[in-house]
Amino acid sequence: MDSLLRALIRDFQQNLPNPGTPRRVEYEIVPKKAFVCIGVRRGGKSTLLYQIAHELIKKGTSPENLLYVNFMDDRLAGLRETGLQPVLEAYFSMYPEKKETETIHCFFDEIQEITGWELFISRMLRTENGQIYLTGSSSRMLSREIATEMRGRSLAWELFPFSFDEYLDYAGLPKKAGTSRENLLIRKAFSAWWERGGFPETLAVNEKVRTKIHQEYIQTILLRDVVERNDSAHPRAVMDLTRRLLSANGSLYSGNRLYDYLISCGHKISKSFIGDVLQWVEDAFFLFTVKLYARSIARQNTNPKKIYCVDHALPDAIHAVKGEDGGHRLENLVFNQLQRQGYTIHYYKTRKEREIDFIVQKPGGVTQLIQVCLTLKNPETRERKVEALLEGFKEMKLARGVIVTMDEEEMIRQQNNRIDVIPAWRWLLNPVPKKLFANFVRRTVKCRSRELQRHLLQ
Repeated sequence: MDSLLRALIRDFQQNLPNPGTPRRVEYEIVPKKAFVCIGVRRGGKSTLLYQIAHELIKKGTSPENLLYVNFMDDRLAGLRETGLQPVLEAYFSMYPEKKETETIHCFFDEIQEITGWELFISRMLRTENGQIYLTGSSSRMLSREIATEMRGRSLAWELFPFSFDEYLDYAGLPKKAGTSRENLLIRKAFSAWWERGGFPETLAVNEKVRTKIHQEYIQTILLRDVVERNDSAHPRAVMDLTRRLLSANGSLYSGNRLYDYLISCGHKISKSFIGDVLQWVEDAFFLFTVKLYARSIARQNTNPKKIYCVDHALPDAIHAVKGEDGGHRLENLVFNQLQRQGYTIHYYKTRKEREIDFIVQKPGGVTQLIQVCLTLKNPETRERKVEALLEGFKEMKLARGVIVTMDEEEMIRQQNNRIDVIPAWRWLLNPVPKKLFANFVRRTVKCRSRELQRHLLQ
């Protein structure tokens, strides 16, 4: 194990991986606090660590002061039992003169694979002269695992698949529709991102390969991050329930109906199993539940909930007909953008039982009511969406809201209220004001690709 660890450490130092498209994340490294990046598997967490390593080298850090280990490497399976101490011993056997004299930057990728990692990292922060960077594919790294063991010794950042503005960075395109050419480029880029989703590995492959990759992601997340991690006694039931939720993406669900469905499939499970699985898939950053907006927690918990996927294109991998429900895909896309910004998200029902897709909040009160609709050309659909917002305005004492559409734009004024109808591509570049409440502070990234621009104009 010692010789393998030495080889892996040296290989990273001598052949630093390509940093890829810079993510629109501005982070602060605080001494004696671990930098923690969490998010869905294959969402770009490792690449973010590579970008940090490149930045350190640009600022004068020696490659020899970088210690990187990815614990998803099957050759390191033995460390799951022995712990992390052999990693540190292997590094300092290579550079004994650096111990306690120089700052060592330790990058531990997918750290949740190692049993007892929390205590080891906590001890390193107290006793070693170094900075620690961690990634993991479980939100429990943010809650139970870190909060109980590391006691304020970390700062956690959530990373999601590429947002639309990050996709524009990848494509090297402008983010403001100024000239007609820029407008065309952005709209064609949105069409491509709409089909491909935001997982970095799927952006440059054809539809057939992309579907296979998405199917592999779903299978791996469920087996590794849900079934194995939680030691589920009913793996088949987990798979069937998750497929059911993916097929209902953007729709309301109830625990009782999901339970009846699994029973009809022949699974012998308890009702509590449904709640367990819903928590597990959210811990894995795979599926997310949105509750009804209500002051009563009991009312939130007893009413049907909505389900959304971490990436708007991922559910298509299990559908017999691709893109068969564009409305729910658009709704999922809007949810993901709001979640990236860190807002508290609910759906809303008026006193007359009219539904509003999202009510988003910042600390201290309601921020905005948002409806999502592919098109408002159908008079009945238009009336349903607009009337629901007008009722919501009255009940919540608001005067302005948004309807996100696929490609329609107008301003509706009724009863001293204003409703902005905005095409999704434009809304994604300026949704709810970012300065109010956000997980990330955006930074300007320069990334150009003339070849991709030409392709989008074809």
